[in-house]
Amino acid sequence: MSFFNAIGKRLATYLSSPIETETQVATSNPSELASTLRRGDILLIEGNSRISSAIKYLTQSTWSHAALYIGDGPHPDQKDRNGPILVEANINEGVRTVPLSMYSHFHTRICRPVGLVDEDITAVVDYAIAQIGDTYDVKNILDLARYLVSSPPIPGHLKRRLLALGSGDPTKAICSSMIAQAFQSIGYPILPEKTLEVSSSSACKKCYREIRYIKHHSLFVPRDFDASPYFEIIKPTLSQGFTPYQAGWLKPPEPKKPQPG
Repeated sequence: MSFFNAIGKRLATYLSSPIETETQVATSNPSELASTLRRGDILLIEGNSRISSAIKYLTQSTWSHAALYIGDGPHPDQKDRNGPILVEANINEGVRTVPLSMYSHFHTRICRPVGLVDEDITAVVDYAIAQIGDTYDVKNILDLARYLVSSPPIPGHLKRRLLALGSGDPTKAICSSMIAQAFQSIGYPILPEKTLEVSSSSACKKCYREIRYIKHHSLFVPRDFDASPYFEIIKPTLSQGFTPYQAGWLKPPEPKKPQPG
């Protein structure tokens, strides 16, 4: 078992190393990002590691990583930090807390759950905090690859049967599955799977009905929070009261002259 653990650690180190050819462009000012985030927000990140590139390719999405904002520190493993803190699942260190400043130079997006009371937000945050120390589920990444690859074409319900759904160990998770579990723990919808089935009605043989399934938490990827109709996309620059005239790109409109009486 130790042999396979050693191989896994080597693989994790390789996959987490950055690709030097990729450049990062921060789309939000760090101070604006910090002041815009609320507890329970999901921060999507465009990573620059090898595994990030693989996730972006497999999901055909900009986003390769997701973290949950849990408020300002200090927290158990960030005792010396009082700034904004995220919970994430890292391929090397497992579920951990990190300062928001770690991603200040990355392309990010805020996804905000809508309509939750403070009690439910706290339940989501507490659920994620309780996972700190869990290890990363590398096997889940392999399952996701098998699930997302569309060639050869396999019907959705058969693809689900081919999956082992990760390692099966409840103390293992990936970034998006950990966050999905936290929201599913309070019954908050994320992005259900949809299939079309031929209607059994004799009156309409060419009719179809839409069947929705609650997706298993291990099958969520970062882009699902972006695509979800139940999360609001928050852009820090706009939320801070941006106008195109303040940016210096447009000439302010001339004040209207009073009409002669």
